[in-house]
Amino acid sequence: MLRVLLFIAFLIVPVAEIWFLIQVGEVIGGWQTVGLLILDSLLGAWLVRREGRRAWRALREALDSGRMPDRELADGALVVAGGTLLLTPGFLTDIAGFFLILPFTRPIARAWGAWFLGRRVRAMAARSPFGVMFGGAAAPGDAGGSRVVRGQVIVDEPAGSEPAGGPRPSLRPHDSR
Repeated sequence: MLRVLLFIAFLIVPVAEIWFLIQVGEVIGGWQTVGLLILDSLLGAWLVRREGRRAWRALREALDSGRMPDRELADGALVVAGGTLLLTPGFLTDIAGFFLILPFTRPIARAWGAWFLGRRVRAMAARSPFGVMFGGAAAPGDAGGSRVVRGQVIVDEPAGSEPAGGPRPSLRPHDSR
């Protein structure tokens, strides 16, 4: 499903960008549109540099204090993703890039990303044979999400030798009475 959505996005986003550029160009003029794109790019480059430094500084402080830098790593990833969107020519991707970079909208983007990734991890865990360990649902009819064979582990010893602690019990199925 995600692959289909990404494929559609890679088809639709460029067409939407071109259409929007034409619409803006008809309203304010061609050269003004190009000037606005250049101004937008300069502002985006300055903002990426500033917020990238802030994210790096926060990451270093978190690591130096010995705590897990989860928020700082997410902020760094959002700044990189936002910078990538700002590199793409067009107003729509620039709006999305600014949303990921600006310090007052980044917490919203971080929360959406955490929700999305949490949902993906739960879906993947539900399909995994180890899903119950990671919070996934067990398959219908399975005890604990996997097949359980009850029994006893027997270590084969060479003939004539007894293991330490006396003889081991013989192999027999688990009695569930």
